[in-house]
This record gives sequence, structure tokens and C-alpha cells, in this order.
Amino acid sequence: MAAWSRIGRGAQLSQSLSRIVSEGGGGGASAADSLRGAAALSRGRGQPASSALHSLAFPGLAGRSAATGGHLLQAPPPSSRGIATTPARLHPASSAAVAAELSDAETREHEAPPASPPPRIPSLGPTRPAEKPRLVVLGTGWAACRLLKDVDTRAYDVVCVSPRNHMVFTPLLASTCVGTLEFRSVVEPVSRIQSALATRPGSYFFLANCTGIDTRAHEVYCTAAAGEGLPSDPYQFKIAYDKLVIASGAEPLTFNIKGVKENAIFLREVSHAQEIRRKLLTNLMLSENPGLPEEEKARLLHCVVVGGGPTGVEFSGELSDFIMRDVRERYAHVKDYVKVTLIEANEILSSFDVGLRQYATNHLSKYGVKLVRGIVKEVKPTEITLSDGTRVPYGLLVWSTGVGPSEFVKSLDLPKSPGGRIGVDEWLRVPSAPDVFALGDCAGFLEQTGKPVLPALAQVAEREGKYLARLLGKVASQGGSKAHCAGKASLGEPFVYKHIGSMASVGRYKALVDLRENKDAKGVSMAGFLSWVMWRSAYLTRVVSWRNRFYVAVNWATTLVFGRDNTRIG
Repeated sequence: MAAWSRIGRGAQLSQSLSRIVSEGGGGGASAADSLRGAAALSRGRGQPASSALHSLAFPGLAGRSAATGGHLLQAPPPSSRGIATTPARLHPASSAAVAAELSDAETREHEAPPASPPPRIPSLGPTRPAEKPRLVVLGTGWAACRLLKDVDTRAYDVVCVSPRNHMVFTPLLASTCVGTLEFRSVVEPVSRIQSALATRPGSYFFLANCTGIDTRAHEVYCTAAAGEGLPSDPYQFKIAYDKLVIASGAEPLTFNIKGVKENAIFLREVSHAQEIRRKLLTNLMLSENPGLPEEEKARLLHCVVVGGGPTGVEFSGELSDFIMRDVRERYAHVKDYVKVTLIEANEILSSFDVGLRQYATNHLSKYGVKLVRGIVKEVKPTEITLSDGTRVPYGLLVWSTGVGPSEFVKSLDLPKSPGGRIGVDEWLRVPSAPDVFALGDCAGFLEQTGKPVLPALAQVAEREGKYLARLLGKVASQGGSKAHCAGKASLGEPFVYKHIGSMASVGRYKALVDLRENKDAKGVSMAGFLSWVMWRSAYLTRVVSWRNRFYVAVNWATTLVFGRDNTRIG
């Protein structure tokens, strides 16, 4: 092999010098330097200097050299192999080319073999003409699940991608934190909401996060939820779609306040409620240990809620009710240390009527909830610092200050509405992305539509999901359900949202009901026990399934008779 390599390098040098000589020119000194360099290179490779030159033959160069009278380099005497060499005139500017070609040959001899191509990403490929079009839904929140419930599965194969396999009935999530309801009572598996996901051959649910969207290729890129047994970690795949609905929800707003993500607990998922319940019960039991200083007991049993919206107020009311009825009976040694503080920058329940806000303030204060108006500046593991310098020690911190766009939504190269949500038109379409729709907390009307961005409420998301299911059915009936085929389909009336009112429980069998369309409109607004009955009745009928309604009714009855469950599990 070494011999063949030397012959190959000699042939390359022969071709290079022949091309140089044919170009003509002067500068024999530079040529001599180049050849001496080549000889030195040959010696460095372990072969005689004469070998590199004697292996070259330049027929017909002698006459051309004599005619020009240039400086000649006489080659050494003929070698024993009988290969004659001919003096040559070398172009001075070509000496670098000779060295470069020698260097390239050496590099090619030692370079590593080409790397193997990257493995192909597993995929659910495009649908064939004879197959039903594929509708891909990202998320399992209010908007996505209402869409999945109402979509016509005779017209579409449905694929749902989400990091959770259930929907959460968020208005009752605060009740699970203190044991009024059990966790399974407020969740519904997505396969029960849309049975086609578990039974139809072309419909699937994938436990995964969507990491990217290629709107030109009509593909979404996903990463499976972490787990053992998959071929790789992370396990990635892609799905081709005919229609795509982005309903991935939002994330809690932290306003970039230092320490919030590390130390606070949000109240958006069942896992959050489980963590709150576990920590609350743990602190109650730890505070009874002997030798614990008084100030440490007070800190452990101080529950702080940041955010005076409906979620923060309802959780504060449930927590107050739990303390007044259950903690005083079962944790008598520390009952006087348990405190609840609600921190809000402005007024609590700002979307409600002024009279209802005042009622809520008086009721919460009466039953042990301390209301503090302030802005959180920093959150540490055991205390909060407010903007005025006040320090508030805590054992449990619940953060409920609203929601904003998720990192996934921010990363998408799609038009954005005011506030950073995905921008949509009046029919919930993303204008710059054919066959893509967005709805729920992750979407908002574009400015050019002239419509305001709708609030991040469950009733908004549910109405959007119901509307889009009808729209997709109308598109399918006109033959526009396949990719790139909806351009001529009539979409009908645009989406219009009408607010039907708001409700919030404040604890101790009291609630607020505000049935006005907005703060300036006229309508029914009331508070008290009758409002609490209306609140419970409305939510009992709005729970996703009859299964959940049964669970909720039984949990309420059990709590009324036996009190809340304070078992610490996990």
C-alpha cells in the first residue's frame, strides 16, 4: 500500500508540473526553491530526495527550455529504474500550487472515513388521498378537550399531543388542596372525552411535548415524556398534519421576580395541588415537634397567597375554612399559630362589582385571612421581601398572579397578538400559516381584527373549542379538510365571545355571583349563601362527565359529614 501511495503522489506531482510548464514564464529561482521544498518533503516521509524527482517524466520539455533560455534545474542522474527526467522551466507563481497539491494528497491519505448519516426521526407520515385527513391537536386544556369532544371523527383522524393525558376542571382545583375534593374528582382522561383516540386505527394520543412546527412541510416535531424503556432519551418523532390546532395553554406569570420559580408553588395542575396539600400537612405535623422555637412554629404555619384573582381568593377561602373547622379540632396544639396572608398589588377580584369586592374583603378578614396590599420584590426559601422593604416569613407560598405565553409559544415563528400570544383572525386561523388554528390561553386576536385580546378564562377557551369543531366540520363538508384545500371553503360567521358572568367562593358557605357581561353593564350581582348554592350547582353541572359529577357530589357529602381528609400520602 505504501508503494501505491508513493506512485500516486508522484503522478499528482507530474500532472501539476506539466500544467505549470505549459503556462510558461520566468522565475527559475523560485522554481528551484519549490522543488527543493518538495525534495525535503519527500525526505520527511522517509524516501530519498532523488526518488520524488526521478519518478517524473516530462517528454518534449528539453527543446522548449533551450528556446527560452531560462534558468534550468538539472535533475540528478537517471535512476536505476531507468526513468529519464527532463529539465523544466517552472512558473514562479505556481510553486505554491505544487506544495498545495502535495499537502492535499497527504491529507487525503490520513483523513478519517466519512461519518455515518444521522438516524432518521420516527414519523407519522402524510395521509394518502384515500385516507381521512389528519387533525393534530396540541394540548389537553379546556379549549383542546372541548374541540376533541365535538369534532366529527367521521371526517377526521384525530391525533392529540400533550404532556398530560387528562383534562383538569380548574375551578374546583383549589378544593383539592385541603381535602374538600379528591384529585380524581376534578380530572377526566382524554380518551374518555374522545374515545376515537383509543379505538380508531388512525387516531392516537401521544404523551409528549411539541418542540417545533414546520408550517411549510405541515409537520410538528415532538419529544416524548421522559420514561424508561424508550430507544433513546430524549425520544423524538414528527407528525404530518392536514389541519393543526395549537391549544397548548399558558404558563404562570412570575414578572421575572427573583426566587419565584424556585420557592413558590403554582396552582395550575393536579401535581401543584398535591404538592400544596402535602406541604401543608407536613408543616402542621412538623410544628408539633418538641423544642421548636415559637418563631419557627409561626413561620411553618404561615400560609401566604400572592395574587388576588378568583383562584387566589378561592384558595384563601378554602384554606381559611380548613383552618377554622378541621385544624382547630385535629391540631389543637398549634391551632393558634396557623395564619393566612393574601398579598395583592391592587384590589382583589378586580373584574367583579365594587360591592362584591367589598363583601369578599370583609368576609375573608372576618375568618382570619390577612389582606396586604403590596408588590413582591424577591422570594427567598423562608421569606418574601416586598417593595417597601417589609419581610414576610412563610412556610407555604402559593403563587397565583395570572398567566402569560409559554416558552413554546414564544419560540414559534408565528405572528403574535398584544401580550405575546399567537395571533389569530376572526375565525381563529393563524394568517401566515395555512391550515393552522390557535385557541385558548395561547391565542389572541391580532390588532388588525379590531377585537380585544380575550381574557384567559375557562369559558373563553371552551367556547372557542366548540366553535372550531363546527368550523372544521363545515370545512370538511366542502371538501377542504385535506392540507392546502381549505382556501375556497366558506367558513361562516366569525367567532364572537359573550361573557356570561363570573363566580367565586370565599369560604364558609359563601360565594359571589356576578352575571353582568362586563363591569359597566347592568345585571345580577349577589353574594352570600344563595350565591354559594348557585356556585356549587353551576360547577356540578359543568364538570366534564357524569363520572366526575358523581365523584364531586359524593366528596362534598363526605366532607360535610366527616370533615376533610388530612391523611398525608407521599
